[in-house]
Amino acid sequence: MPKDNMQKHATLYRMVMTDHMCPYGLKAKDLLERGHFVVDDRHLTSRAEVDTFKAEHGVKTTPQIFIDDIRIGGYDDLRTHLGQPTKAKDSTTYQPVIALFSIAALLAIAVAWLSLGTVFTGRTIEFFISISMVLLGLQKLQDVERFATMFLNYDLLAQRWVRYGYVYPFIETGAGLLMMAGVLTWLAAPSALIVAGIGAVSVFKAVYIDKRELKCACVGGDSKVPLGFISLTENLMMVGMAIWMLVTL
Repeated sequence: MPKDNMQKHATLYRMVMTDHMCPYGLKAKDLLERGHFVVDDRHLTSRAEVDTFKAEHGVKTTPQIFIDDIRIGGYDDLRTHLGQPTKAKDSTTYQPVIALFSIAALLAIAVAWLSLGTVFTGRTIEFFISISMVLLGLQKLQDVERFATMFLNYDLLAQRWVRYGYVYPFIETGAGLLMMAGVLTWLAAPSALIVAGIGAVSVFKAVYIDKRELKCACVGGDSKVPLGFISLTENLMMVGMAIWMLVTL
C-alpha cells in the first residue's frame, strides 16, 4: 500500500484574523500534528467568514475539526475523539497547591544555599513556611474582592467582621516576608499565630464538624481546590512557625 494512503488526514477550520487568533485552533492543530495527522489548515480570516462557516455547518463555535470528512467538533471534542483526558471546568483539583508548595520548597533550598552555604537545616524549613505564606498571600492579592467573597463561606471572624477578608491577604504576606527576613518577629509571629489559629478552627468546623463541601480560598478567589486537609495544613504550618519564632525570639 502506498505510504500516502496510510497517512491520516484532518481538516481544521480556525479563526486567524488580524486582531484575533484563536488559541484553541492552535492547540487543535498541535494536537493533530502530534497525532501524526496531515492537517489541512483552513483559516477564517474575517468575522463574515466565521459567521458564514457557522451557518453552513450549524455550529456555534470554532475551531471545527473534520477527520475523513466527518465533523468531530471543537477542541474538547477532538481530545475526546483521540482518547485524550479532558477536565470539567468546575472540577476540583489540587494542582495549584502542589505547584505552589513545590516552588516554595525549591525557593527555600535556593535561599538556604545562598545565605547559609548548605541546604537542609532548620532554617530551610523556616524559609519554606515563610515563602509559602508569601506565595499564598500573593495568590489572594491578585483579586482581593473575589478572595474575600469566597473566604466568607467558612471563616468565622470574616463572617462577623466582613472587612477582615480584605485585610487577611496583607497580614499573611507581610508576616511571611518579615519571618523570611527574620525581622520584627514580635509583630510578625503574633499576627501569623492569630490569623492562622482562627483559620484552622474555621476550616475544622466547616469541613469536619459541619461536613460542608466548599472550595478553599487559600490560593485565591477562583480556586477549585477543595476546602479540607490542605487548608488545615496551611494554617497549622503558620501556627507552628509562629510559635517556633516566638519561642526562639
